[in-house]
Amino acid sequence: MPRCLVIGKTIQPNVLKKFQPFNLKDLNWKTVFLILFVVALIIRFPFFFRDYVDRDESTFIIMGQSWANGFLPYTQLWDLKPPVTFLFFAIIIKIFGKSFIAIRFFGSLLVALTSLFTYGIASKISSKKIGFWVALFCVFFQSLFGSLQGVMSEHICTFFFVAGLFILFLKDDTKWYFTTGLLFGLSVMTKLNMVYPVLSLGIYFLWEGYCKKQLGSTLKNLVFMGIGFVFTIALTAFPYYLQGDIQIWWESIFEAPLAYSDGKFHSPLSAMPFILVSVGFFYFSYKKKLLNFKSKPIQMLLLCIAGVFLSFSQAGKVNGHYLIQLYPFILIPIGIAISKLPELSKKYRPIVVILLLLIPMESYLEYANIISNKVEKGTFFNGEGLAVPQYILENHLETKNIFFTEYHIGYWVLGISPPTKAATHPSNITREELFPYMRNPRKTGLEELKYIMEVIKPKTLVARKGKEIFDKKLLNYNAYIDGYLEENYTLVATVDRGLIYQRLD
Repeated sequence: MPRCLVIGKTIQPNVLKKFQPFNLKDLNWKTVFLILFVVALIIRFPFFFRDYVDRDESTFIIMGQSWANGFLPYTQLWDLKPPVTFLFFAIIIKIFGKSFIAIRFFGSLLVALTSLFTYGIASKISSKKIGFWVALFCVFFQSLFGSLQGVMSEHICTFFFVAGLFILFLKDDTKWYFTTGLLFGLSVMTKLNMVYPVLSLGIYFLWEGYCKKQLGSTLKNLVFMGIGFVFTIALTAFPYYLQGDIQIWWESIFEAPLAYSDGKFHSPLSAMPFILVSVGFFYFSYKKKLLNFKSKPIQMLLLCIAGVFLSFSQAGKVNGHYLIQLYPFILIPIGIAISKLPELSKKYRPIVVILLLLIPMESYLEYANIISNKVEKGTFFNGEGLAVPQYILENHLETKNIFFTEYHIGYWVLGISPPTKAATHPSNITREELFPYMRNPRKTGLEELKYIMEVIKPKTLVARKGKEIFDKKLLNYNAYIDGYLEENYTLVATVDRGLIYQRLD
């Protein structure tokens, strides 16, 4: 047996094996999860201290606080999301209190778990190596490039859906179909548009059962999935039933989104660029035989992708964070296709490593930002959503009657509620098509704004420097509030980019 001489001693070859390069094929799921969670934590950690990353996240926090205080969603405050979104935040707030760190930590955990289930699906279709890289990029794409460092409804709904899809790939008996139905129900009750990929998969299984002459067993499985799905939805309705107001549950969850999708600034064509790029990729993969389109798992992923794209077209709007719902499904075929291409030359591998290290550039910049903020202001926590409320408290300004047209996370920081239901998310003031579903007595957005300014008469108003209060397309809204502020308010302070106005009378 060959031996290696090291300072007079011999080392057996099996000992040397321990020092061999990192082998992705030998990873177990616990190690994969640990790696994914650490990467997610490193990338997302500096954003634990920011006031808000996206306005929607601020709204979810405010809605969650309202629920933690004992008010069901849509009763005291209102926003256009199903209740499981707010439940996620309500549970964290109830257990940990007002903690940005707790909310963002559990957001990182969601990202890692979603990526882990993505790894499980990709590993089953291809290999552990491909699964690992797909999962790693799933962490990247759920955490970078826009307002994804906060906790969005897309993070929550995608976690539930991918977990359910993983079970479908792994199990094939009724109790697991029921479990999948529960998870799909939670996904849809987090973000309603996930019903499209759910229906796509249901139709696919029916067609498969018909073609394979197994329609009976297929129907049985789908019935159990449907029972789990309906049970979850019914569970969200139960508190409203007990409160005697099931109508507000129905209107807010099912009717309001349909009205919203018909909004004046929405177009079904907004999803077209993403659809064309995806179709181009799959056409290229088909021509080069990079993917097996006859494979059931690939077909299921394609249907999930198609379902998500259909939901984008129906909504008529595609924000950057919407794409979180797409990443796990499309990254898997991309990873498989890339693995079929010729291997990259060794001389280019250092470039790839450098590019991988540069991907989290947003995180590096945010690390620098929180360190700078600590040196200058003595705290890692930063942003006008924190600095403005701090100024208001330190200078004993009115805290009970405030209107945040920007940085509305300030309501949560100060422990107060928005002036009206429509102002829970500032932009909802202009979405008059939603007023009937939030039971708003005002009929138009301008009437709502005039009610806030002329009847409620906020003592303090917060806006953002260098930005119109409302969308620049809404000329009448901006003309009214700019004129009203000039006549009835005075600017008392500018905190970073936050403008603090005080009423004159």
